[in-house]
Amino acid sequence: MPQFPFARRVLSFLAFPLLFGVCAVLNAQDPPLPAPAPPGPSTSATAPATQQESAKQDATKSPNAQQPSDNSELVTQDSAATFKVRVNLVLVRVVVRDNQGKVVTNLRREDFQLFDNRKPQTITYFSSETPESQALRPATTVTANDESAVTPEETQAAAKKLPQRFVGVMFDDVHMSMQDTTVVRDAATRLFGALAPSDRVAMFSASGQFHLQFTADHDQLAKSLYSLVPRPTTGSGGFHECPDVTYYQADLIQNKSDSQALAIAAEDAVQCAFNGDETKIAQATQMAQSAAMRVLNLGDGETEYAYRHIEEAIKQLSAMPGQRVMVFVSPGFIPSTLWSETSDLIDRASHAGIVINTIDARGLYTPDLLGDIANPPQGTALTAGISASYRLAAQTAQDEVLQQLAYGTGGTFFHNRNDLDEGLREAVAAPPLSYLLGFSPQNLKVDGRFHGLKVSLISKQKYSIQARNGYYAPKTIPNPVEAAKQEIREAIFSQEELHDVPVDLQTQFFKKDATSARLSVLTHFDVKNIHFRKEQGRNADVLTIATAIFDDNGNFVTGGEKTVQMKLLDTTYNRLSRSGLTLKSSYDVKPGTYMVRLVVRDGEGAQMAARNGAVVIPN
Repeated sequence: MPQFPFARRVLSFLAFPLLFGVCAVLNAQDPPLPAPAPPGPSTSATAPATQQESAKQDATKSPNAQQPSDNSELVTQDSAATFKVRVNLVLVRVVVRDNQGKVVTNLRREDFQLFDNRKPQTITYFSSETPESQALRPATTVTANDESAVTPEETQAAAKKLPQRFVGVMFDDVHMSMQDTTVVRDAATRLFGALAPSDRVAMFSASGQFHLQFTADHDQLAKSLYSLVPRPTTGSGGFHECPDVTYYQADLIQNKSDSQALAIAAEDAVQCAFNGDETKIAQATQMAQSAAMRVLNLGDGETEYAYRHIEEAIKQLSAMPGQRVMVFVSPGFIPSTLWSETSDLIDRASHAGIVINTIDARGLYTPDLLGDIANPPQGTALTAGISASYRLAAQTAQDEVLQQLAYGTGGTFFHNRNDLDEGLREAVAAPPLSYLLGFSPQNLKVDGRFHGLKVSLISKQKYSIQARNGYYAPKTIPNPVEAAKQEIREAIFSQEELHDVPVDLQTQFFKKDATSARLSVLTHFDVKNIHFRKEQGRNADVLTIATAIFDDNGNFVTGGEKTVQMKLLDTTYNRLSRSGLTLKSSYDVKPGTYMVRLVVRDGEGAQMAARNGAVVIPN
């Protein structure tokens, strides 16, 4: 079994409407914010003449504003552009602890070594993340209504009240027993009563039959826990089949060609189907193989079923604009040949900045050699010993998937302890510090093969390093346009700020009446750091600007995406290199507190920028 397989799969869970227009403001110097555009449809350079004139007037409200000499130099449109694909980036989240178990801080990129299949790699991306570094900051805001002005202090105070952490608790009701769920319910009830008012918590289940959206209502969380009961998708119904093959044993027979496991199952079939007649061993062996195939298919289906709901929970958590933690409470299970599925979940969580903390719902347990006392295993003296060893190995192997999910995302694995209250408290807490390393594999073959990873420190100090153990190479080459769109979709709901392109975010609002306002998002670019290509004597590139606005519960309110086709003459390029380029988009919203997320992608250089900001529009 590979240690920590990894498969990159495209996330396509988000499609927000293309609702906003962009109007360009080209100034000889950094301009004051223009007055807000009047209510009405969004404008674009390809709109009818009346809308083009409106956009031009809006741009020239700044006294120093200038337009390009040729209107074709800057065109906004909704149609997809041709993008270069950024080199596949493999992300490795790392937690380093000293011999006292404390997290080691102040490490730098040059302190780490990273190996892919024992070959040293160049670390092209590095960041350190703490709860403080992910805190939401207020956006610079100007209002056209003097009576509606909001002080920076008021905006800062409102930003602190916005939800900063989103915790998704996934209960594995597919694999948990009734005893597991009873203990877990009690511990979770006490945990929810101690959460901070700014925390938002959602609950999910591996069966998909138990779900509660993100909320700060602790009473609602506690009441919803009564719906947590075991919901296995397979089971014997309290009786034994003939032969009685466990999922672990079926995996040995079908996937690992274990002759001993097959012989034990065949001997059980001789006893239960043929009354101990050893002359029927051939028929018994066929029965054992058929039983193993049936049990394996049922078990794999159950695991796939649970994985799909874990995947859905990751998608929902990924759409939350803040620090994101998933807590997976489970007795564990055996993925068999589905380790690549496990790795895929880790890949999705890593790219979305989600830390997965896992809790073994069994607590401190003693391996059960005799099985369920209410439904004891069947067998003979010839097979009892080896069958017991299989049960022991299966119970131990269940932990592996929990360990992989936690360590692969920089989380913690709580096991072999009965204090589930403490385990849950540790699990929902934000990680004190983690390092995120990224590298682009060289000459990576598109063959789906497993690549082992190793992270070490240059200093060779005896620190413990928690990191993923590998990944899978892709099986197909991504479509460039779809890959570019996917990068933007992932970034728009990420909490991470990106700085490939220098971008400043400012906001402006105009209250139309007591219940409605116009919120404008202004994006100022440093053109010198954008990659252009020469095309027919012009400087060509495509910018994609995506904006998302979230309310004070983290729910998506509005947003959109536009492309800006740039074909700048040298004179215009030189002027913009000094002054920069300001783009504006506007949205109709209600008074309230919002978080604005801005993502910019440079199509030619495949660079990205992302900014967050809090905005308060008073009632």
